[in-house]
Amino acid sequence: MKTSVQAGVAGLLACGTLLTVVLVSRDGDGDGGDDSHTGIAYSSPTKGPYVALGDSYTAGPGITDPTGTPAGCDRSAGNYPALVAAELGLKGGDFRDVSCSGATTSDLTAAQKTDDGTNSPQLRALSSTTRLVTIGIGGNDIDFSSMIKRCVAMGALYEMTGSGKYIAEDAPCERAYVNGDSDAVKEKIDTAGDRLTQVLSEVGRRAPEARVYVVSYPALLPADSADCGREMSLAPGDVTFLREKEQQLNTMLRQRASKAGAGYVDTYTPSADRNACAAKDTRWIEPLVPESPAAPVHPNARGERGMADAVLRTVKSAL
Repeated sequence: MKTSVQAGVAGLLACGTLLTVVLVSRDGDGDGGDDSHTGIAYSSPTKGPYVALGDSYTAGPGITDPTGTPAGCDRSAGNYPALVAAELGLKGGDFRDVSCSGATTSDLTAAQKTDDGTNSPQLRALSSTTRLVTIGIGGNDIDFSSMIKRCVAMGALYEMTGSGKYIAEDAPCERAYVNGDSDAVKEKIDTAGDRLTQVLSEVGRRAPEARVYVVSYPALLPADSADCGREMSLAPGDVTFLREKEQQLNTMLRQRASKAGAGYVDTYTPSADRNACAAKDTRWIEPLVPESPAAPVHPNARGERGMADAVLRTVKSAL
């Protein structure tokens, strides 16, 4: 993912780091930013401190003015970590959100330079007193935003040349990444999985008493490729290609979380009909040209609320 989601069309294509926040499972409805949510009740509050790690899908760029430092991380006061902390009654030193737009797994253990300041290694926020950790990471490790930009450009050419009328090829972008038995994206997902395993091991070392959850990425694209032309400018076959790659990424997150003994939050299933090509009043992900406050191809306020509800349900089930 890019470090700044506000940089024109390139920024709107910066499909932020897929969430690896170890809590996945969610629900929620509504529209815009003021939707009522599921109103999950807790018989006893979860003890802090709570530390949120991750990329832009965790940070929530564009939903509100940036909060926290550095400003270049584009954290929103309305992102799901903030909503989870509020629901759990965690304030002050009991809640730290160190997520940052553009982060990769490497930025969890090393400083990350942004367009406006440097974010310290995210794992530094952990300690032996930490009791809850969510991690949302992975999308930038596989260069997903670059894939989307390339596929959008090829989709525009596909449309200019008759949308398949003259060239019998409905997935021009896929051919750039998959050649016979060679799948460049799958290789990057496998590498990201190895890095995530190392990260989860380090999280356990630094915060041995914490409950850790890896959060998946919500659905970006619909199951029916025909439903996503105007909003995303993709050739039909490439809608399928990108959707399948996101699902493969989420599968890797779930498997690595399980092997490490961490929890997994499935945000994909509840958002399947709320993707970037869904109606404005139901979508959780904004399309290339956002119609609600959010970065392009990123969660809006409704999406962050839905992700928060998923995390909360997972936390509650573990109490």
